[in-house]
Amino acid sequence: MDLSEIKKFNTDIFSLFDDRWAVLTAGSGDSFNGMTISWGSLGTIWGLPPRGKPVATVYVRPDRYTFEFLQKSSAFTISFFPEELKKIHQVFGRKSGRDTDKLAETGLHVRESSHGIVYEEADLTLICRKLYTGPFDLDAIAPEVREKFYSGVSPHHIFMGEVTDIIQK
Repeated sequence: MDLSEIKKFNTDIFSLFDDRWAVLTAGSGDSFNGMTISWGSLGTIWGLPPRGKPVATVYVRPDRYTFEFLQKSSAFTISFFPEELKKIHQVFGRKSGRDTDKLAETGLHVRESSHGIVYEEADLTLICRKLYTGPFDLDAIAPEVREKFYSGVSPHHIFMGEVTDIIQK
């Protein structure tokens, strides 16, 4: 998909992640994992208008199994599902792929695209080429946020990817 087509994507940007949630997936073939996320953002970076790279940014803690796949992969997908499938997040958000077959438990079907795993049941999938990753700097986080989210736990890592394709049903 070319940049002009990607720029036509229109959504309620502030509720997409917060209200719908998503499954973030990295890896390929038979070696991949997905997890539920509700934190993310969309925007542009690293280009002068009107040629900024369209990006999706997600946040993952290093103890999550998906983190290993994100570190090794050059791409990841962010998949949103219809409301009637929201129950899948009970599996993808609470169970680890280390010891759970999430596809068997949810009944979801996958196919491998040229740049990542796509769930057949998703009504929106963002295909992303990884551009940046790094941990949050705890000293740079506002004290009230640091206390609420990072007291005694490791900080999230940022994964920013250029949106190279959008699959919408």
